[in-house]
Amino acid sequence: MSALPIAAPKALTAYRPFWAKRFGPAPFLPMSRQEMEQLGWDSCDIIIVTGDAYVDHPSFGMAVIGRTLEAQGFRVGVIAQPDWNSVDAFKALGKPNLFFGVAAGNMDSMINRYTADRKIRSDDAYTPGGEGGKRPDRATLVYTQRCQEAFKDVPVVIGGIEASLRRIAHYDYWQDKVRRSILVDAKADLLVYGNAERAIVEIAHRLARREPIEALTDVRGTAFMRRTDDPTAEGWFELDSTEVDRPGRIDELISPYQIIDDNKACASGDDGAKPITLHKTGRITMPPRDHTVVRLPAYEQVRSDPVLYAHANRVLHLETNPGNARALVQRYDFNGIARDLWINPPPIPLTTPEMDHVFDLPYARSPHPSYADEAGGHDGATKIPAWEMIRFSVNIMRGCFGGCTFCSITEHEGRIIQSRSEDSVIREIEEMRDKVKGFTGIVSDLGGPTANMYRIGCKSPEIEAACRKPSCVYPGICPNLNTSHDPLIKMYRRARALPGVKKILIGSGLRYDLAVQSPEYVKELVTHHVGGYLKIAPEHTEQGPLSKMMKPGIGTYDRFKQMFEAASAAAGKKQYLIPYFIAAHPGTSDEDMMNLAVWLKRNGFRADQVQTFYPSPMATATAMYHSGMNPLKGISRDESRGEKVDIVRGERRRRLHKAFLRYHDANNWPLLREALKAMGRADLIGNGKHHLIPSYQPITDGSYDSARRKNSTVAKPATGQQKARKGQLLTQHTGLPPRATGAARASGVRPGKPGKR
Repeated sequence: MSALPIAAPKALTAYRPFWAKRFGPAPFLPMSRQEMEQLGWDSCDIIIVTGDAYVDHPSFGMAVIGRTLEAQGFRVGVIAQPDWNSVDAFKALGKPNLFFGVAAGNMDSMINRYTADRKIRSDDAYTPGGEGGKRPDRATLVYTQRCQEAFKDVPVVIGGIEASLRRIAHYDYWQDKVRRSILVDAKADLLVYGNAERAIVEIAHRLARREPIEALTDVRGTAFMRRTDDPTAEGWFELDSTEVDRPGRIDELISPYQIIDDNKACASGDDGAKPITLHKTGRITMPPRDHTVVRLPAYEQVRSDPVLYAHANRVLHLETNPGNARALVQRYDFNGIARDLWINPPPIPLTTPEMDHVFDLPYARSPHPSYADEAGGHDGATKIPAWEMIRFSVNIMRGCFGGCTFCSITEHEGRIIQSRSEDSVIREIEEMRDKVKGFTGIVSDLGGPTANMYRIGCKSPEIEAACRKPSCVYPGICPNLNTSHDPLIKMYRRARALPGVKKILIGSGLRYDLAVQSPEYVKELVTHHVGGYLKIAPEHTEQGPLSKMMKPGIGTYDRFKQMFEAASAAAGKKQYLIPYFIAAHPGTSDEDMMNLAVWLKRNGFRADQVQTFYPSPMATATAMYHSGMNPLKGISRDESRGEKVDIVRGERRRRLHKAFLRYHDANNWPLLREALKAMGRADLIGNGKHHLIPSYQPITDGSYDSARRKNSTVAKPATGQQKARKGQLLTQHTGLPPRATGAARASGVRPGKPGKR
C-alpha cells in the first residue's frame, strides 16, 4: 500500500519566540545559580539533566537540545553528571518553569559502563579526566526519580539514546531478560526518541501555552502512557499484530471466464439460464495511516515468549519510515490494571535549512569553564576524552540507510539522510579555525554516522515515503538510490582550499560498497584525505554471518581495496586499510571464525582492532541473539518456515571466536589448538607458513601489547618461571578502555609497552 502524503511539519524557525528571548544567548548554558544571576535570570524555563560532562559542541546532545531551545527564547540550564545519591544536586538551579529534560548522555549508560563481557570499564570518555563511575547504571531511571523527588509537580521528559533504544519492551543483555519500556520504569511524563529537535521545540511551546502535558499525545517522535478506556483514543483504527506473521485477508478468486460488467446483472434469458453473479474488483481500502495504530504483543507475552519478541521487533522495524509508519501500542499490566504504551510515528527529518539552523547556533565549542584545569584550560588532568576526539571535527550529516542489524544508528537517527548545506559546513570549519584553541590546521573529520552518505538518498520522494525495506544497500544497492558523491567531492575541495587549513582527514567509517560506485570519490579521498590509514568495516568474510548483519560480501571489499591501492600508488603514497571485524555475531559458526582467521593470515592481517558482538537494546541482531530466530526472514512457530540462527553464547565460545581474530597472539594458541582438533582441522596446526598456528607453545605471561596503549594489559610480576594456562585469553575490545585483569601496575607507569611512560 502506498503511503499517503504527510503534511509538511512546522519549521523550527517558524515559532514565535518565547518572551525570554530578550535575554539573548548565554556564553554557556548555566550550571549554577551564580551563572544564572550573571545572565539576569531568576529561574530556568527548562533544565536538562545529563550523564555526560557539559561540552558546548554540536556533537553533544545536551548542547544541541539546549541551544535549540535557547534559540526559541527559553532559558535553559544544565545539570551535568549530578551526584545521584541525594536530591540536592537536582535542586541546584531551582524549579524549572516548564519541565526537566533527562538523558543518560551520548551513550546508553549500561554500554558506557560495561564491556561486551559484562566487565566494568575502567574509565568514561565523557567525563573530565576520563574518570569512571560518574553516572549510575540505568541513569535515565535514576535521574528521573531524583527530579520527581526534587519537584514532584514538574513534568519530566526523557530522551537521548538510552530512552530512544529502550522505548519499547526490549531485551536487556546485562540482566539477560526482557525489560519493560523505560518510560514505564521511569514513570516519566513523556519520552522523546530519535533526533529530538522538532519534538522538543513543539513540546516546549505547547507547555509554555499552559497545555497540560497529558494532552501532548499527538507529537511525532514521542511515546506516552494511556489508559485503555481513554476517550482521546477514540477514532483510531487498531490493527491486531499480537501474534506471529500470518496471511492477511484473502479475497475469493474471480473466474477469468466470467463476464464483469458495471451494469446490473443480466436477466435470465428465454433459455432459462440463471443470472450471473457479478463481482467488483479493486483494492482493499485501508484506514488512513495517521489514524491507524498497530497493537503489538503485550509486555507480559514478549517477556516469556521469544517468538513473540522477535515478531514484535520485526513489526517495530517495519514501522520506522516517517513516510508510512503507523503508531504502535503495547499493553502493560499494573497489578491487574491494564495500561497502554503508545509510540507515535518517527519524527519528520530536518530539512537542510533546519539542519543549518541547528548547527549554526552559538556553540562555544568547548567544555564548560567549571571543568578547567589549574592552567585554566582543558588539556590537562580534566581533559574530556570524547571532546578531544571530536574537537577539530565537523558533522556534515545524520542518519544511515545501511541497516546493519548490530547497529542502532538507524533505530535512533533514522535511515533518511539529513544533510547540512555546504556553506554551513564551511562556516563551521572557519569558526573552528579562528576560535578553537589548539587548532593546527588539521580537521580530524568531515563525516557523521557514515562518511560518504552526504546528500545520498532515494531518487523519488514518493518511493522513499512508501518504502519499507530495512536497508537501501542490502542485498545490493537499490536501483532507486542516488549514489552520486559529487556534492561530497565538491565540499572536500572547497574545504581544503580554505586559508589556514592544511589537511582534512576522514575519520568516520566509510561505506565502501557505495564508494566503489564513484571512482572519482575514491581517488579524491585516497589522494587528499587519508592520513596513512583508513578504517573500514567488512565485519566478516563468510556469507552466513554477513547475511545476518546485512553487510556486503568480501568481494566488494576486494574491489575497494584494489581501487584504494591503485589510487595510493598514483598519488605516490604508502597507505593502508584497517579492516574491522566482529566476533560472536549471531549466525556465526566456529567454522566461520576459523575461515576468517585463515583469510586474515593469508592476507597478512594481524588484527588489533577486535570487537565482540554487543547486544544493544532494540537492534535486530539483539532480537536474533535473544530469540534464536531471524526477524529479517519472517517469524513463524512452524519450524519449516522462518530461519533459525546459530547464537554464540557462553564465555568459552565467545572467547574462542575472539581468539580466532587474534590468531597471532600466543596466549590464544592453547584454546585454538583444542578447538581446531575438535573441528577436525588439525591440519591448520604446524610450523609452516600455510598453518594458522604453530605446534610449539612459548612461555607466555598473559600480557597483551596493543598499538593503543590504553588497550594493553601488563603482566603480573614474575615470581618464577610462568607458564601459559590452557585457554588463557586476555585481549581487549576495539577502542575500549582496559578491563580489570588483576595486573599489577608500577607506580607512575601507565599500561603500555614495557619501559614507556
